[in-house]
Amino acid sequence: MEKKEEKIIDRCPECGSRNLIRDYERAEITCLNCGLVISERIADPGPEWRAFDQEQKEKRARVGAPMTLTIHDKGLSTIIDWRDKDSYGKDLTPRRRAQIYRLRKWQRRVRVSDATERNLAFALQEIERISSQLGLPRSVHEEAALIYRKAVEERLVRGRSIESMAAASLYAACRRYNIPRTLDEMTKVARVGKKEIGRSYRFIAKELLHKMPPTNPVKYIPRLISQLELMGEVQMKAKEIVEEASRIGLTSGRGPIGVAAAAVYVASVILNNKRTQRDIAMAAGVTEVTIRNRYKELVEKISIDIPL
Repeated sequence: MEKKEEKIIDRCPECGSRNLIRDYERAEITCLNCGLVISERIADPGPEWRAFDQEQKEKRARVGAPMTLTIHDKGLSTIIDWRDKDSYGKDLTPRRRAQIYRLRKWQRRVRVSDATERNLAFALQEIERISSQLGLPRSVHEEAALIYRKAVEERLVRGRSIESMAAASLYAACRRYNIPRTLDEMTKVARVGKKEIGRSYRFIAKELLHKMPPTNPVKYIPRLISQLELMGEVQMKAKEIVEEASRIGLTSGRGPIGVAAAAVYVASVILNNKRTQRDIAMAAGVTEVTIRNRYKELVEKISIDIPL
């Protein structure tokens, strides 16, 4: 009866707001708008046990890890532990150890049964390796795995190296989540060249990812500021310069990291917190010539007064 009442309650009877919160510790439904306690006895759908730390929670849970796209079988298959111990923690006898070894070997073979699964397993391991070395968040890792799975379903990986498609999928996920990573950074940790990754990315973008927005140079500024240990005012000024350059179309057709590096250099000069072009070029992964060219364009087109 109480469950039916909870389903019916979707707005506050006092103010009509739908902004309700269900507090299962207090067993109450409360309106966040006016503070009215609408119901005082709601059912808690959680477990009947309590845990006071993460270790207790993991021990008392009755389910395994959540499903994930980063494993070729989505983490739904079982795994025979590599430790040769029984359920009581005692060492196995030599005969039982040999039997478990054979079972473990066949279990690995069964998990990866055909060529498609072998391709997927290798590619997802490559994505995980690159993602770990670049320090990317879990959401980007999952998105890259999803993009690669779609490419496999559409048969886009045929005739292309797994390494280039895996790196291209991760680069596309970074672009989608506005994570500032360049192709040069991908190439440093990937096992293929920049040209091949770029070619695979353009193919994926054309076939799967329609209307991929261009990278905004503003996204690279905080990372450059952090690496160069510049003031927050420099970051704000560099952002203003990039936004003005974008407004007049100065960033179109130019590398976003180069524009961001030049804006940081200009801002550091204006605010008397200067860093050399070489330092900024090393932090951005571009050449000093690129920074000088973008610097000249910004100063001339935006009419920035540079102090002597």
